[in-house]
Amino acid sequence: MANTSPAGTRTRIVRTIAALASGRIISFSSLPPFRLGGLAALSLFVLPALRRTLKPSEFAAWLTALNKRLDPLGWLCLGLLTFTGLIQMDANPSYIGLLAVTNPWSQAIFLKHIAFAGMIAVSAYSTWVIAPSLQRAAISRTRGKGMNNRTLGSLQSLIETNFFLGILILVFTALARIN
Repeated sequence: MANTSPAGTRTRIVRTIAALASGRIISFSSLPPFRLGGLAALSLFVLPALRRTLKPSEFAAWLTALNKRLDPLGWLCLGLLTFTGLIQMDANPSYIGLLAVTNPWSQAIFLKHIAFAGMIAVSAYSTWVIAPSLQRAAISRTRGKGMNNRTLGSLQSLIETNFFLGILILVFTALARIN
């Protein structure tokens, strides 16, 4: 008989999301779009729903585990975007030179680079500041101490910010293509 308790349901949801987020079911060429799609799913649906249904300690444990799995994938996606972007930019006839913002294409690409630098900064802060805070909170939780809900909210806000920056990157890419 299947476990239909709320804890059993939450466990099945977490396992399903972890399987999707593990990266084993996607192809190498789909990693950057997967990152934006994953950010959209997390920021718009998964995190708000789990934050409402899980206890803060369960939510922190889930978020810590998910962050450990998604962090390497996110950095791989950012690396691939950097590599492919540099190749495509150099091959474009509108490319005049570094920081030469003289035509509509180069203006859109410049704004895209600013948004991308923001995405890297947010990811770095999330990886090297917020994730260790979550791990410390998980350790404190095992010792019976309270949770810092502000850290959980910070990570959720950073994921939403990265999603917004990803949308901006797509908008600036579209503007560059039409110019």
